Amino acid sequence: MFAVIKTGGKQYKVSKDDIVAVERLAADAGETVQFNEVLMLGGDKTTVGSPLIDGAAVQAEVVEQGRGEKVLNFKRRRRKHSSKRLKGHRQYITTIKVTDILASSGDKSGVKAALGAASAGAMVAAGAVAAAPKKAKKAEAPAAPKPEKKAEPEAAPVKVKDKETSAKVEPAAKAEDAAPTESTRPSNLLDAPQGEPDDLTKISGVGPVLNKKLNENGVYHFWQIAQWGPSEIAFMDDQLSFKGRIERDEWIAQAEKMSADKDK
Repeated sequence: MFAVIKTGGKQYKVSKDDIVAVERLAADAGETVQFNEVLMLGGDKTTVGSPLIDGAAVQAEVVEQGRGEKVLNFKRRRRKHSSKRLKGHRQYITTIKVTDILASSGDKSGVKAALGAASAGAMVAAGAVAAAPKKAKKAEAPAAPKPEKKAEPEAAPVKVKDKETSAKVEPAAKAEDAAPTESTRPSNLLDAPQGEPDDLTKISGVGPVLNKKLNENGVYHFWQIAQWGPSEIAFMDDQLSFKGRIERDEWIAQAEKMSADKDK
């Protein structure tokens, strides 16, 4: 009779009294362990699990813990590096001797299950973490009352010394923000040009786009721009969407000059 068992991510075909080297188990030499992952049983009758056979088990005695033969890993890098590397590795293994193969009732035998060293270590660590008592929180001492802040005396007004009179004077109050200029629609806007319209692009800062906007707002001649005051300039700034352009480029002065030259 034989069995196919799974342990350490590998499958082994074993029979009674076989001595097999498997991946390291968490067991000491002389200890009996049981493999519960049985994939197949063979002999007079073959039984295949799906994937395991319920109740089947293989019992074995741990002969010794050791390491396998050294495996050499040789690597030669071709391009640019021109180097070689030789590494040796010896895998940890457990040698076992199969003592019995159970076709059924293996889950009731009471024999210790064969676990890999890594799996057993993880289970022990998890159990230790679960069993560790939680540290009791230290009782927090009542917070001491915060001292009340004393009202600070109002600062005395700073006195500035005038260089010319050498007399101590109080600092001047901040000037209030100047009120915005009110906008007024120019009264000289026209529905159509009076005669031939002037070429407003001759004014510095007026291009084809502004010339078109000025015409749409009823401005066709230099003399119209020359008559605008501050409130009318503010109104036209909003219409043209170029705030400050009229004053910055001195449209009024340019328009007055061009209007006078035209009248000559």
